[in-house]
Amino acid sequence: MIPSEHKAELHRFIGGLIKARGSKPLAIHCMPDHAHIFVGYKPIKSIPDLVKEIKVESNQFISQKKWIPQRFAWQEGYGAFSYSLSHIGNVIDYINNQEQHHNQQTFRVEYLQMLKEAEIDDKYLFEFFDP
Repeated sequence: MIPSEHKAELHRFIGGLIKARGSKPLAIHCMPDHAHIFVGYKPIKSIPDLVKEIKVESNQFISQKKWIPQRFAWQEGYGAFSYSLSHIGNVIDYINNQEQHHNQQTFRVEYLQMLKEAEIDDKYLFEFFDP
């Protein structure tokens, strides 16, 4: 829902939120129906608390900017995955190339495949937004 001309500013804002909480933003990319945020996580705050704070503060930021005519809110829920040090470069490349990647595969299809590969029950799946 975020207009593409505002994505870079939103990415910088989210990166600042992450830094302010003692972690390191490695890659951030917002798509129309989801966001990827790759963090060098410093465990001084729980992942649910970190995600909640990013969502709440970025909701306020987007609302103050009036980038969209309707009320903006991130969906409930999120997915969190960990990666080994040897995969950092691949994950950053993957996140930075989201437009090309999702021209070939939808977020829904990709996410369901990730859950299947990780043997995670999809009964806890969040609602998908279909742009």
